[in-house]
Amino acid sequence: MSQASPTIEITPERPVVVLGGGPAGLTAGYLLAKAGKPVIVLEAEDQVGGIAKTVVDSEGYRFDLGGHRFFTKVQEVDDLWHEVMGEEFLKRPRQSRIYWNGKFLEYPLEGMDVIKKLGPVELIRSGLSYLRALTKRKGNEDSLEEWVSNRFGWRLYTLFFKTYTEKVWGVPCSELRAEWAAQRIKGLSFWSAAKAAFVGNKGNKIKSLISEFNYPRFGPGQMWDFMTQRIREQGGQVLLSSPVTSIKLGEDGAVSEIVAGGITYTPSAVISSLALRDTVKLARPDKAEAVDQAAKDLRYRDFMTIALVVDGEDLFPDNWIYIHDPGVEVGRIQNFRSWSPWMVPDPTTASVGLEYFCFAGDEMWEMDDDKLVELAKRELGQLNLGDPSKVKRGTVVRVPMAYPMYDRDYAGRVETIKTWLSGISNLQQVGRNGLHRYNNSDHSMLTAMRAVDNLLLGTDHDLWAVNAESVYHETDESSDPNPYPYRDDAEPPAAPIAAAR
Repeated sequence: MSQASPTIEITPERPVVVLGGGPAGLTAGYLLAKAGKPVIVLEAEDQVGGIAKTVVDSEGYRFDLGGHRFFTKVQEVDDLWHEVMGEEFLKRPRQSRIYWNGKFLEYPLEGMDVIKKLGPVELIRSGLSYLRALTKRKGNEDSLEEWVSNRFGWRLYTLFFKTYTEKVWGVPCSELRAEWAAQRIKGLSFWSAAKAAFVGNKGNKIKSLISEFNYPRFGPGQMWDFMTQRIREQGGQVLLSSPVTSIKLGEDGAVSEIVAGGITYTPSAVISSLALRDTVKLARPDKAEAVDQAAKDLRYRDFMTIALVVDGEDLFPDNWIYIHDPGVEVGRIQNFRSWSPWMVPDPTTASVGLEYFCFAGDEMWEMDDDKLVELAKRELGQLNLGDPSKVKRGTVVRVPMAYPMYDRDYAGRVETIKTWLSGISNLQQVGRNGLHRYNNSDHSMLTAMRAVDNLLLGTDHDLWAVNAESVYHETDESSDPNPYPYRDDAEPPAAPIAAAR
């Protein structure tokens, strides 16, 4: 798409307007305010952070929606994190496990633990399946199912990828595009996983197997609260409860007005982290039925966290546990004290979050909160992870449009919208939903950084190319040919043998 020109005059009367107060939008606002440019960030909710916010209940318990690790090898992102957080940025140990077949497997995998838990028969079956995959690859690797089974063998695919992935996405793996697997499971293979299981992951070279990460003392939302404060201190504005209701295009094709919260803004330039579907809907492109339909057909996966406060000590030591058991609906369970002790104000209690993946409007999404809490309590007991009778209370938090879906037709839909956007000279889309790309927070922030460069420095960064390649080299920085290397901060719900959040 065409990028904004440095000749655009940014004035208090015509500021840069940033749509969305999540990681990407706030990063853009922060860098613009830091550069002394008039900027207004518009956030629809009454709290910044988007999916990376921290929810605080009435008694001070903090809930992280999804488990957001802060780990990256993009130095400028890491520098920005530390610039904003200072000493509030903690170094935290990672511990996670996979609940499979009634057993807990350590993750990252440990060789003797795998041998003991899988047993000799399953190990032989998996090994033979992998050897078969080496000699007889199947399909054109269009689907996630083909991509993974060709690299790990059908047996390991069905044991460790299929059940969990389909629980997360709500569709068969054969309907998910291989691009998602290539983007999320790079740097890990059968042999690299086996090597790490027996000799370790020295230097954290395999991105999915890092042993420690940074984390704000009071949860990821603290990062975005601090950033909001800095924007305001430097003269910028962050306006909450200001949903965008209209994006007006002028005769020259540029954005001429933004209406949000009943107020009309006249922007010099717009940086938008709104979902592609919403950008199209709000701009109402004339005579562009194909664009409108493409936007309507984009799909998203939603999820909810059911946070339980439990009497007694922590139920388990892990940061999180992946649940592969098809007999329960829960997909992953967080232990919030393991992320940071400051998340749980009362040391005589434990606090856990059970994550359920669904589609907005389906039976689970519409279920009464009290019934959802009862479901979480029951499944906690069913997994032998806690006594339901000791649960003091529960809080349900629904997260709409959390994950852009890579279904069979998503690429063509995105390309149609991208072509239309290329005609809007002063609008740049950034972030996860803004580009309909499964970016982590670091890459969402990187797209915003590049958008600000385009605006202030006259660079011509292609924001759609950030984290777009399917092949990555997870080695040292100097030998990595990818100018926007994928790095890991808050990994998504993926097949955990390959990618743990």
